[in-house]
Amino acid sequence: MPDPAPTRPLPPAVLETVQRYWGFDSLRPLQGQAIAAALAGRDSLVVLPTGGGKSLCYQVPPAVDGAIDVIVSPLISLMKDQVDGLKECGYPAACLYGGMATGQSRQVYRDLMARRLNLLFVSPERLVLSGTLDMLKRLDIRRFAVDEAHCISHWGHDFRPEYRKLALLHEEFPGASVHAFTATATERVRRDIAQQLHLRDPAVLVGCFDRPNLIYRILPKVDVEQQALEVIQRHRDEAVIVYCIARRETESLAFWLRQHGIKAMHYHAGMESADRHKAQEAFANDQIDVVVATVAFGMGIDRGNVRCVLHASMPKSLEHYQQETGRAGRDGLEAECVLLYSQADVIRWESLIEKSAAEAEVEVSDEVVQAQRRLLHDMRRYCAGLVCRHKFLSEHFGQPYPKDNCSACDTCLEETQDVEESTVVAQKILSCVARTGQRFGAGHIVDVLQGADTQAIHRWHHEGLSTYGLLKQMPKKVLLSLVYQLLDQELLTRSDGEYPTLLLNEASWQVMRGQQKIRLILPRKKVRSRKAAAGATAVETEISWEGADRGLADHLRTVRRQWAQERGVPPYLLFQDRTLIELVRRGPTSVAAMQGIYGLGSRKLADFGELLAGEIRTYCAQQVLSAASRDAVSAESGSQAGPGQVAPGRPTVARVKAFQMYAQGAQPEEVAKAVGQAMSSAWQYLVEFMSQPRAVDIGAWVTSRQYEQVIKVAGELSSPTPKAVFDHLGESVPYQLVRVILAHRRNVRAS
Repeated sequence: MPDPAPTRPLPPAVLETVQRYWGFDSLRPLQGQAIAAALAGRDSLVVLPTGGGKSLCYQVPPAVDGAIDVIVSPLISLMKDQVDGLKECGYPAACLYGGMATGQSRQVYRDLMARRLNLLFVSPERLVLSGTLDMLKRLDIRRFAVDEAHCISHWGHDFRPEYRKLALLHEEFPGASVHAFTATATERVRRDIAQQLHLRDPAVLVGCFDRPNLIYRILPKVDVEQQALEVIQRHRDEAVIVYCIARRETESLAFWLRQHGIKAMHYHAGMESADRHKAQEAFANDQIDVVVATVAFGMGIDRGNVRCVLHASMPKSLEHYQQETGRAGRDGLEAECVLLYSQADVIRWESLIEKSAAEAEVEVSDEVVQAQRRLLHDMRRYCAGLVCRHKFLSEHFGQPYPKDNCSACDTCLEETQDVEESTVVAQKILSCVARTGQRFGAGHIVDVLQGADTQAIHRWHHEGLSTYGLLKQMPKKVLLSLVYQLLDQELLTRSDGEYPTLLLNEASWQVMRGQQKIRLILPRKKVRSRKAAAGATAVETEISWEGADRGLADHLRTVRRQWAQERGVPPYLLFQDRTLIELVRRGPTSVAAMQGIYGLGSRKLADFGELLAGEIRTYCAQQVLSAASRDAVSAESGSQAGPGQVAPGRPTVARVKAFQMYAQGAQPEEVAKAVGQAMSSAWQYLVEFMSQPRAVDIGAWVTSRQYEQVIKVAGELSSPTPKAVFDHLGESVPYQLVRVILAHRRNVRAS
């Protein structure tokens, strides 16, 4: 395929636009080249992983040159969310889709004709209608962007026949450029996209597929419900997506999770539209933590703070897996991706592929079926192999992986747990298959090994076999997992047909004769922190929650949710968690101090800047004062009240003002006058100020000699209360200064 266009300096208007609407002060890798290609009118094919910022590549150009661009998008929910998010930034965008209210669609047409929009989102079905094409021709469209472009390829993981009609774009709009965007595409799929869209000398831009902030874990599927609960409990009060294959599984698992105190709902294509919308809105609006869904869920979700994606069953391709796990950690913060794997999922997918091809309304070629099977085989190899997950994924998409240890997957974190005497256990399982005549499936073999009392066992007199009850100490679900691991390692095979049976092969006999040792694994109960792994480094530490004031973060999340409800949009469309982290870390108490914070463009600063500053000021004042009051009470408990001592109370305007003045080095006399309080209160405020959970310079109020005197005496006393120290010093240091010094000393030691 053609090489990407050479990098040229971008016009200043690009970064100005990015800062104005989105509050970003720089572009991510390849975004600049994609934007440059669009502004130059050159076709492009852009492959950026989920979270890589591909939407900005098609949103910026029309805002820079004042054009109206058309974005082809596959889902109404996806279009609506993108438009809502753009409007919150002050960006002029709209969408057209089937079922839209007449008044709404008419307003979109009026805005288009008046050139009040920069972006129009449409579905592929709506775009190819003659009326839509005629309308767009009158607008002199410069660019078309095809999102989720892998849908056009037979070799892609989500082929949609309606996308093939988009080949007419260059024919109907010869002067416009066409830009294809996708998050996952192998070299073969990329070639097919370019061919099907008739791209002309496209700039091909392929980003890095590796997502270093994601931790990948593959666990043998033993007990789906219990394993899912254990994973979700690691992310309590955080957003989690759970994927299942079948609709009924989403319903049963969501119900089970609710029974165990998890705020969860299910989602699948068989639900009523209103119910699907309710579940999606609840998840987007932070009303639930977990959504249990089929693959029908996700393309319309742009939520950046999903902390975990859990696959309760294996996806049917690595492309699906990459796209679905990519919905975790889109904000760049650490997130976990867990897959519960069993060979039974492979068998199930093989059956579904065959059934789908047989029931298709149009004939499905053997070539397409074989392509789906190859994708499934690649997925199985990924799950069954004990290799670095990051390395495997990168190389699957044609990119080398530079590290020997990613410190971010179960293999590199050494989380795999071997079955004790794996080879002996395997020999017992294989021997049971042999002694039952290779005529039974996995379920019956497990029953025999468990010593079960079933009708089938008695019918075939298998209770008399030497292998009957041989592994009765092993839980049934664990034993079934081990049988499927033997199938994965090709130490067993399966017969064809509706009721497949387990069969031995040459490798089976080698194991039974002791000529080959094998390895079987179990899910590990505890997972390691990536920071505990040798050589591990923090991922994007500048946007980590570590060390941040989680109380302030929770407070800002609460007000974000309230503001979002008032505006009728999901909270993540107002601010991402990354924005909240920067607000918490920097603690800006004015709009001016918020300049340059990620995600706060001029529109959002105008709409929310003063509100955010006010919330931060109020929270900090209350929390600092409350903490100081608690420290002061604790420090002086049991002591006699000194002259003029005032008991600490609830936060007041006077205290807030006093703290602000002390931060500037004011003296108690100045504070007492400014806040209209007695001197005793001003001294009490200074004691509380010294007890804040941060280091405070005490030099504005005491001399070094006074400080040393008090500390020396306090070190000699068994109970160094302010009163005891003051009495011992014989009034050489004023009582109020003794209190201030001791408060400061405790704070220094605590920090």
